[in-house]
Amino acid sequence: MATTIGMLDSGVGGLTILRAIREQLPGQPVVYVADQAHVPYGVRQVDEVRGFTKEITRFLIDQGAKLIVVACNTASVAALSYLRNEFPETPFVGMEPAVKPAAEQTKTGVVGVLATYATFQTDVYNSVVERFAKNVNVIQNHCPGLVNQIEKGDLTGFETRRILESALRPMLSQGIDTVVLGCTHYPFVIPMIQEIVGPAVRVIDPAPAIAKQTQRLLTEHSWLADGRISSEIRLITTGNTQTIENNLPMYLGYRLPVESIQWQDGKL
Repeated sequence: MATTIGMLDSGVGGLTILRAIREQLPGQPVVYVADQAHVPYGVRQVDEVRGFTKEITRFLIDQGAKLIVVACNTASVAALSYLRNEFPETPFVGMEPAVKPAAEQTKTGVVGVLATYATFQTDVYNSVVERFAKNVNVIQNHCPGLVNQIEKGDLTGFETRRILESALRPMLSQGIDTVVLGCTHYPFVIPMIQEIVGPAVRVIDPAPAIAKQTQRLLTEHSWLADGRISSEIRLITTGNTQTIENNLPMYLGYRLPVESIQWQDGKL
């Protein structure tokens, strides 16, 4: 039986990672938990995020997952080291804003980073900038309200465009030639981002690199499924199943049933 991958995010953002993993690894079963009862994680305290992700990880392991993908930038920077300590037998794949490749490839020396407020406040993010982007001008914006727009399925509307315009126009005026997407929700609006910044600006989607790292770890543990036959995806939400189900064709390109679980006294 093929090894199950567990995935977690505060909501639908991690589906951008799921798309890439399914393309790369269609034979691996996936259990995905969207913690929509607590979305967005980007405005929450570190201890809260650690508590949520610890409980979701325990739940995923109980569902048979042997490898966990923390498909959320905020959760990764807030809780990845903590989770590795709490579950030492379980390999984890986490998110890190792609500042290093952006800094290496920029021609203008100016890079824009879109991420959540919480991501920008962490030592992990600031360490990445300090180590890899010392000689680059990194312009940051936390796009307030964008995660909520994407959770509602508004990928093309006026308010979504307004948020992106207000973040990207000042960056363009300062000469960016690269935009790093430091939140897994944001690749859903790449078409609009590309429309605003134009063809001369490169937009870095983290999903393909995460899929490759997941494949590498599965191979390392001899868990890689044989063949290319598509296997089961279970989507589970702590929020409203109807909302996520209605928007799945837009997020994934196809429909799937969505299961519901509820938080009770901090447990799932």
